[in-house]
Amino acid sequence: MEYSDASFTVDLVHEERGLAFDIFPSRNTTVGHTLVRRALPKRQRRTISQWCFADHFGPIELPPGEAAMEVGPHPHIGIQTVTWLLEGKIIHRDSLGYEQLISPGQLNLMTAGFGVAHSEESPAKAGQKLHGIQLWIAQPNSTRNGEPTFEHHSGLPQTNFDNATATVLIGNYGNTTSPSDNDGKIVGAEISFAIGESILELKSGFEYGIIVLEGQAIIGTKVVAPGMLLYLGKGRNELPVYAPQPSTMMLLGGEPFEEPVLMWWNFVARTQSEITEAYQAWQGRDTRFGKVESGLTRIEAPKPYWL
Repeated sequence: MEYSDASFTVDLVHEERGLAFDIFPSRNTTVGHTLVRRALPKRQRRTISQWCFADHFGPIELPPGEAAMEVGPHPHIGIQTVTWLLEGKIIHRDSLGYEQLISPGQLNLMTAGFGVAHSEESPAKAGQKLHGIQLWIAQPNSTRNGEPTFEHHSGLPQTNFDNATATVLIGNYGNTTSPSDNDGKIVGAEISFAIGESILELKSGFEYGIIVLEGQAIIGTKVVAPGMLLYLGKGRNELPVYAPQPSTMMLLGGEPFEEPVLMWWNFVARTQSEITEAYQAWQGRDTRFGKVESGLTRIEAPKPYWL
């Protein structure tokens, strides 16, 4: 996915027992030909721990002859990209030479490090359903200038509790740990709810956010639905959630990230000079980002405002 900044507005701020309970509207935008709900970043809440970007796309269904996803080759630095589907399929191609089809229940995790490029597209222009989310994890200074890598996991561990099932994408939840590689103390899990109440187990030292992908979650006196980001801050050991219908959400959390995060387009860095170097390398077709073997048109970078 690609990122561009814009103005954001806060919808609701509610304090509950002195703990954060902030609901923000997602912003509708377009990536390639796909309409997405962008939950992160926003001016009032740039990150949740190392989670710095969240695009919820779909559900959409296209007729034969149209591709649900067509995002041409584009670069990244300083992040890990997490791709997770509920419906449909996407082909990932990158400058490391990987070509990987991803289906629901599977995880693609690409670590950009000093620089990588990739494309994302539907496997055939035959019409399909597509529903999923892409997330970015800001890499810490210890790894963000390292070599890029890619990993695919065809299955992920799950844990059941109350009326819910958690699939652990990143980090650990309860006694369940994801096999994916991550260098930070964070968690990312899909929680699927049957009708009824469930108690989410949390860590008081982690800050958390919730993005509902389908259905509804009633938390406290508030109804959280697709198109909203619920920010919970830290200080909770548990969170009661009532699902009035079968529902699915993403739970994102981790230790507060103390390193500054500067985002411009698809680049996540610390300073403008680092982004300038990455921009010039991509526009100059430098070998830093390699080459993606894709039939889609390469995406040119917008010029940073400070140049």
